[in-house]
Amino acid sequence: MISRKLTADPFREASAQAQRSRLQDFHQKLMISILVFVPLAATGYAAYAAWGRLVDWLDLTLLFVLYVLVGLGVTIGFHRYLAHGSFKTNTPLKLLLVVLGTMSWQGGPISWVAIHRKHHAFSDQEGDIHSPQLSGNLLKGFVHAQVGWMFGMQRPDNNKWARDLVNDPYIVFIHRTSALWCALSLVIPFLIGGWSALLWAGLVRVFLTHHVTWSVNSVCHVFGSRPFNTKDRSTNHWLVGLLGFGEGGHNTHHASPRSAQHGLRWWHFDASWLLINLMRKLRLAYDVYVLHPQDLKQAIETRAAGVKVLCSASRPAAPGPVSPPEGV
Repeated sequence: MISRKLTADPFREASAQAQRSRLQDFHQKLMISILVFVPLAATGYAAYAAWGRLVDWLDLTLLFVLYVLVGLGVTIGFHRYLAHGSFKTNTPLKLLLVVLGTMSWQGGPISWVAIHRKHHAFSDQEGDIHSPQLSGNLLKGFVHAQVGWMFGMQRPDNNKWARDLVNDPYIVFIHRTSALWCALSLVIPFLIGGWSALLWAGLVRVFLTHHVTWSVNSVCHVFGSRPFNTKDRSTNHWLVGLLGFGEGGHNTHHASPRSAQHGLRWWHFDASWLLINLMRKLRLAYDVYVLHPQDLKQAIETRAAGVKVLCSASRPAAPGPVSPPEGV
């Protein structure tokens, strides 16, 4: 008699493993969603519960105005102008944008740009400072990308990753006086509205600006759509785009880092691009890089890895950042 040894069905095991993996992924994303949205909702509730006691219309007005100004300083000044050279502008506007970005309490402009350029060079690979994709555990990686990366990491060499800014005396001055601009971002609301304004337009505003910016690192490498097949896991996410003045178009940005335009459609809220485009029309910005319309159409149809850019609104050169390293 021939005995038959019972063996496990490999196809059934693979299916069960895939199901467990999907369930684990769902649980992790649920926890991540709670981590992101609960603090935001709690801040809104705190404003509602404290109405008439700890917060009033002046506090919220100051919070909104400073959030917009400082946020655009990060997205336009730090990111699209300094890090990627997406456009050029005159010296006074350059200084204003960079000072506003420095008021975000996200570090000096040179170190901010060095970290960001290194992120692009190694996006979601070893060497990427704040990728959520490298830990093997999505929840752990998400926390790392949101806040954990700031603790105990080796900072990129500014001379290697931001040499053009190290050689710019204006940017060096703002970088060295970062503490002054950060303090000023708290002093201004205090002088206008007192302690409650300091709380809401100062500390709460810093909290919101931090987490919206860091959500580009975390949310936009986990959730959202991927119209372009980039080498990393970058995504486009509408809510991050809304709160972050267009920075939620992260997959588009990784497909075309030099472009000042991150939104693909007119309904994609890209406030940073709208302002840059307005500056261009007012002749306050020039040599503006935008997505090439024909190449963009083809890239979307084929889910290409990248999109070409074209330079518009050129005029004779004026002080502006040196072109960043290729690919960042």
